[in-house]
Amino acid sequence: MDLTGFGNIGVPIGLLGVKVSQGNKVLAHVCWDEESRRNCYSVTKSVTATAVGFALQEGLLRLDEKLTDAFCDELPPTVDENLAKATVRDLLTMCLGQGKGFLTGDARPRYPEDNWVKLSLAQPFVYAPGTCFVYNNAGPYLAGVLIQRRAKCSLTEYLLPRLFLPLGIKRPTWEVDPVGYNFGGSGLTLTLSELHKLGQLWLDGGVWEGRRLLPEDWIAACATPQSIVNYYGYLFWLGEHESFRADGLYSQFVFMFPKRDAVVTVVSYCRDAERLRRAVYSEIYPQLS
Repeated sequence: MDLTGFGNIGVPIGLLGVKVSQGNKVLAHVCWDEESRRNCYSVTKSVTATAVGFALQEGLLRLDEKLTDAFCDELPPTVDENLAKATVRDLLTMCLGQGKGFLTGDARPRYPEDNWVKLSLAQPFVYAPGTCFVYNNAGPYLAGVLIQRRAKCSLTEYLLPRLFLPLGIKRPTWEVDPVGYNFGGSGLTLTLSELHKLGQLWLDGGVWEGRRLLPEDWIAACATPQSIVNYYGYLFWLGEHESFRADGLYSQFVFMFPKRDAVVTVVSYCRDAERLRRAVYSEIYPQLS
């Protein structure tokens, strides 16, 4: 695979590495910097969606479970009708009902309140759940906390035997909140090749080296529109050529192209995410047979 055009586009704006595979065979693996573990930012959300799949498989939670039941001890003094309607499913679609994003990276170090569950649920639910797309860290954070409480361990510990170790990924570091919960919206650190392994698992519908780890229907649900917009599933973005992807700040991408049986993983420090996304579609996808 010729990545000359992709590199020429990407290097000046912070491209660090790209890996491409098709039919589970590596076609290209190029790094413009050492392949070390880096914050994959909101790609973490898709890993949290994977954890939700395991938790559903094990009966730890239900998508139709009301947040007022799941977090009954941390509700605001007055529960409005929109919060009363919200379910675990709404945590995964960016249609939770809150009017603006919360738990952003710049704000997290400054909250006086250590209990971010209570803080998140206290934010106004200005829309009925499912009716308005607002990109928000509160949903994946709360989903991650719910798994940790039900499993009685951190997300890292929960996913080690179920996901990371089967894929040959040693214990990663992962941001935690002030009381010690792994932050389900961001802060997981992985290498380019480790992210690519996750992409292969997602592409193959939850199967890794012939062993089924996750139900195929869960991955299919994650890669299907699940809200009022047609470009978002369960903590995965949907894109051109019937693709779906994990997508993080500064252009961390894991693209899955089921029609081409291909995975394209990009790590970078690039503020022009659209430019790199377009480069994947225009420079790499056409080379996939």
